[in-house]
Amino acid sequence: MKYRQLIRDGTQVSVLGLGTWPLGGHMGQMDERTATSITRAAIDSGINLIDTAQAYHPSETRLGRALKDGYRERCFLASKAIGDYSPAGIRAAMEDSLRNLEVDFVDLYQVHHPDPAYPFDQTMHALERLQEQGKTRYFGVSNYDLEHMQASFAAAHFHTNQTRYNMLDRRREAGVLPFCQQHEIGVLAHSPLAKGLLTGRYRVGHSFPDDDERAHLPRFRGATFAHYVGVADQLQELAADKGISLVQMAIGWLLRLPAVSCVLVGAKSPKQVSEHLAAADVTFTADELERIEAILENTSGELYDS
Repeated sequence: MKYRQLIRDGTQVSVLGLGTWPLGGHMGQMDERTATSITRAAIDSGINLIDTAQAYHPSETRLGRALKDGYRERCFLASKAIGDYSPAGIRAAMEDSLRNLEVDFVDLYQVHHPDPAYPFDQTMHALERLQEQGKTRYFGVSNYDLEHMQASFAAAHFHTNQTRYNMLDRRREAGVLPFCQQHEIGVLAHSPLAKGLLTGRYRVGHSFPDDDERAHLPRFRGATFAHYVGVADQLQELAADKGISLVQMAIGWLLRLPAVSCVLVGAKSPKQVSEHLAAADVTFTADELERIEAILENTSGELYDS
């Protein structure tokens, strides 16, 4: 496993992190035994950053049990508050997460989404207070665009931004990533496979079960879905030429940028964790990057909710 700096004090994390949204069954049913196996397989493989959230329930609870037997001490644990970003709301969310995770502190605590209804300076100061109290070692934001980051950074020098970034969602390249690099803010890239579109596993006409969130998202319906399946097919041909999977290429493509500290990958089995690992070593020639750009031209958009 390779490691990159996440925090400006030199703290490093694995370039692949485990995102735990699927562990709660949000992309299809998953039993707790499988959730534990995935978590421990990731840590045993060298993945040390594990990201969860208050909104991922019951993922936090399952993760807390999976991190027993010495696994908590081997990971950089991150969680997120959602909804009420008042100082009292953030404090309550933190206590809720600590209780679910069965830990005394997390390594990184984030606000899940920007919400101008709550003053950014008050939100940042509430996070700073949690750091002072030892509830979290570091604090950051998630899904913040450039204007949200600027307003928040003026109040407190937060440490990270977890942002949606993949081959189909590239708006962050123009503002967010340069700002983060300039101010030494660690970037956690989530949704690297665009919720499965960049796996090459789906064909036109595929029907997702009702317990899978994708059954209700516009990018996975009709002509829009057919378009992205076609894009994935072209990318998969290029990946095959390189002797790697489309999954590995999509993750490796994100890591081509030094500004990206860690790519958060989800998994529904330990086998998928193993497949992700090789992505840390993927490199590209200039010609390959040009071919990818040609395929991706006019495909970028944000057609599903995070």
